[in-house]
Amino acid sequence: MAQPVGNLRESYQIRETSRLWRVFEVVLCGVGLIVLSPVLVALAVAIWMTDGFPILFRQPRVGRDGRSFELLKLRSMRTGKSGAKITSAGDPRITGIGRFLRRYKLDEIPQLWNVVRGDMALVGPRPEVPEYVDSRDPLWRAILKRRPGITDLPTLVYRNEEDILAGFAQPDRHYREFILPDKMAMNLAYGERSSAWRDLRLVLLTVRYSFWPAGFDPAAIRAAFLGNERQRTAAGQSRT
Repeated sequence: MAQPVGNLRESYQIRETSRLWRVFEVVLCGVGLIVLSPVLVALAVAIWMTDGFPILFRQPRVGRDGRSFELLKLRSMRTGKSGAKITSAGDPRITGIGRFLRRYKLDEIPQLWNVVRGDMALVGPRPEVPEYVDSRDPLWRAILKRRPGITDLPTLVYRNEEDILAGFAQPDRHYREFILPDKMAMNLAYGERSSAWRDLRLVLLTVRYSFWPAGFDPAAIRAAFLGNERQRTAAGQSRT
């Protein structure tokens, strides 16, 4: 059965907008890498002087359609130290310069290159390590249809995630059972409402609260982006 003309036009406009946004974010991230190159060099020297090589942290993450890719970060933890996949505040593996990088999210800058080469987008569900992804779960399959991003709504809402996890004896368990399911639900809800304007607003708020956290209210941000959807109890406030 032929699709109505109106629906064809609507779907075409959605695809066209998506292409334009993709071009915009690639150009923006490319320019960002050039502009921030002096900052990257300075941070690289600081990492080398305080903890040696390597400068970059590389980790396999699950991307769009379940494909694995190598996520890049400035290294903020000591080499040769094993531990949980989830990091909480006060983790002894974090270096002195690493605490500074993580506080202001500067360790995420190399992911601009992940965006340029097509692994990631500016906005999309944050990619998880393979151990946390269940490709048999319909919720995961829905989330993996989107290109993963440098930021998303859960990243903003849980910007203090490390501090939240520090309050639990088993941070990995709490992340798996409470925070991760809440993040997945938020991403699915945001995906139904996403637009170029909302994505741009999300990027700007991520930058703002990374450097100027005063006035940060996760409940208000969640409500602002998800409208009148019934608010779930914040996973980070739960206790088991």
